[in-house]
Amino acid sequence: MANIQLFQSIKGRLLPKTNAVNEAGGTAYEFTAEHALAQYAATGCLNGTYYASAETQLDKVLELCTRVDAITVAKTAVYCREHGYMKDMPALLLALLSVKGQDYLPLAFPRVVNNGKMLRNFVQILRSGVVGRKSLGTRPKKLVQAWLNNADEKALLAASVGNSPSLADVVKMVHPKPVEAWREAFFAWLIGKPYNHDALPPMTRAFEEFKRCRALGIEGELPDVPFQMLTSLTLTKKDWAKIASQSGWQMVRMNLNTFARHGVFELPGMAERVAEKLRDEASIAKAKIFPYQLLTAYKAASQDIPLVVREALQDALEIALANVPAINGKVVVCPDVSGSMSSAVTGYRQGATTATRCVDIAALVAATYLRKQRDTLVLPFENCVVEPRKLTLNPRDTVLTNAAKLSAICGGGTNCSSAIKWLNENRVKADLVMLVSDNESWGSISPFRNQPSETMRQWEIFKQSNPKAKLVCLDIQPYATTQAQDRDDIMNIGGFSDAVFRMITAFAEGQMDPNHWVGEIDKVTLSQ
Repeated sequence: MANIQLFQSIKGRLLPKTNAVNEAGGTAYEFTAEHALAQYAATGCLNGTYYASAETQLDKVLELCTRVDAITVAKTAVYCREHGYMKDMPALLLALLSVKGQDYLPLAFPRVVNNGKMLRNFVQILRSGVVGRKSLGTRPKKLVQAWLNNADEKALLAASVGNSPSLADVVKMVHPKPVEAWREAFFAWLIGKPYNHDALPPMTRAFEEFKRCRALGIEGELPDVPFQMLTSLTLTKKDWAKIASQSGWQMVRMNLNTFARHGVFELPGMAERVAEKLRDEASIAKAKIFPYQLLTAYKAASQDIPLVVREALQDALEIALANVPAINGKVVVCPDVSGSMSSAVTGYRQGATTATRCVDIAALVAATYLRKQRDTLVLPFENCVVEPRKLTLNPRDTVLTNAAKLSAICGGGTNCSSAIKWLNENRVKADLVMLVSDNESWGSISPFRNQPSETMRQWEIFKQSNPKAKLVCLDIQPYATTQAQDRDDIMNIGGFSDAVFRMITAFAEGQMDPNHWVGEIDKVTLSQ
């Protein structure tokens, strides 16, 4: 008689067999090269993660780019810059185009290099030699020259802040040929050569006048330039208060601790003025802020920052979430709270590691949907599910309050199937199930190699009771495998920008084609 454990009848559709081993040693499904590249582009910051070093990520991205065509590299670079708001990764992909796919470089360049920081990133990566060249070459050099010759004064001043390379280094490398007198004077001033003071553009001239006044002991008018240009000078509390008042929304969010150190909030009315700016709806929309940036700002805020300012960050987060689209039907969000989720969401790098962890992002997503749709079921999991009755989540609480409760659970192994298994055991009905994880599941492995993953098996059981249900696997770390393979009812997506929320809703409503996320990247148009 045949072994009935091996040859028992399979209910439902035939499930795909796993074909890879993930970073944690568990069986998994390998993404296609296009999908894996998209995953790394949307989540990878080229810093060390829980399972992979920065060098490993770089090698993987370089290898993936050899397996896809140049237009895919170009579209992925544009997508992860415009929709994922990434910095290093799109610059790397752009640099790769200078070696593979030069015809697409001028099409992608202006959409990726949309500020001076991105320009310096691009030049730094090219000069490093990691893409196979150490010089800019003719075409990249012309593109950099064009950026320098077309950027306005404000963009050039912002670009002048920072090193490795500095904007002055870039100018010396490419020797732009400006046609305007003010630009010629600015470049000469920037690289320390003689210049015509009267020809300097207004903000730069005001900066030089301010320095002259301070050298003479005169107070002078504080110029409207990036505050980093002023830090080498002696600034008063009033100076710092003016910087805080005239700076843009993002700059204020990122420098609250700096303002506190320099006594800005000690001045009458300044705490209220900064708080008012932070919670301004128009400014939040213009800044294109997304939830994790506000979470990071809140977590990084010191106790020296007044309560009214810290509360304004919470208000800003609630306002930013107003544009998260609702999902029709019952939603279940399963945040991964295992030990590996304690990793910094943008990876580890000495002196530049964010306080925001992967578990914080998973908790934020869960708390967001709970706030938007109060009947959302939140199922944190690690080796097993944290029972809902053990949680004290209140839909009326702020997103940050509920996110803090969820992220405090962090610890244990990773078993992505445990949440769906719990749904099956408790006969839960749902229209959308969302796993928010690093997808490095190893807690439940089939005793037989080359078998379907336990997550796929449990999902197929769930589908028998919920035939129209859909599964979203939201991955927030740069790895190349998944526990649930893409199909008409399953979408794998990476990242933590606001674009993720829109795509989840579109998929839930049947508005995304079978290619799902990679299809969205393929929709990027490249034209002159």
